[in-house]
Order: sequence, then structure tokens, then C-alpha cells
Amino acid sequence: MEQYNTILTSYLRVTQHLSQQFRAHFGQLHLTFPQALVLTVLGQEGRISISTLAERTGNANSTVSGIVDRLEKLDLARRERSQADRRVIYVNATEKYNHLCQNAQTNVSGYFSSLLSALSPEDQELLNTALQKLDAALTSRDIESEETEKEVS
Repeated sequence: MEQYNTILTSYLRVTQHLSQQFRAHFGQLHLTFPQALVLTVLGQEGRISISTLAERTGNANSTVSGIVDRLEKLDLARRERSQADRRVIYVNATEKYNHLCQNAQTNVSGYFSSLLSALSPEDQELLNTALQKLDAALTSRDIESEETEKEVS
């Protein structure tokens, strides 16, 4: 039981530190972490549908749509309706975002990499393996919960 408490405490401390680091860094750019994450995906993928963007960022379509609203007001993203299927909305990063990228580290994965560079390659691999195992365990638990809910309904 003691080991679980130590793991939980470490996890909470790490997430708190990461939140503070991301908030401080992206706050200087007048971006929230979710906005920076959406822009990172747009920068990597280019033109992408709202639903695919939601999937890539792990958010609901409505959440991503609200984030894109704010990014449009900042002139960092632009929506365009599909010519083939008017129900599909695509999002692109703008030239202003590209200019911002050249002058500041706006890429979430790049910034995260710079934070992890303090770890040796071996420690980075251990951390990656442990996080993948934790993710798999949580995903398995989510699937089990969904199946239990279906059985109860």
C-alpha cells in the first residue's frame, strides 16, 4: 500500500509541475495549453477536420470547436467548409501562427522534449515504457467500465 501512495504522490507532483511549466511557457505566448496543443496538431498535420482534430487531442468535438473559436479570434487558426461535404469543417493554422512558431517555441511536443532532455536516454525510455503500461492499464479499465455500464443498462 505504501508503494501505491508513493506512486500517487509522485504522479500528482509531476502533473502539477508540468501544468505550471506549460502554463508559464504558453501563457507568455498568450495561449492556454489546450490551444497550444490544437495548434501543435495543426502545425504537424496541416488542414484537418474538427472531428479528427478532436480525436488527435483527446477532446470532444464541441471542446475543440470552442478552442478553434478562440484561435480564430487570435488569427492563429481558420475554419473552412469542405466543398465535397458541406457538413465537414476543416481547420488550418494561419500565417500568423507560422510566424509565431518561428519566433517562439509553440510546439507542445518540442517544449515537452526540452523538459525531458534533463533525463538520460535510458531514463527517458524507462519513463516511456512505464507511461505506456499505465496508459494500457487505464484503457483496459475504461473498456471494462463501459462494458459493465452496457450490461447494467
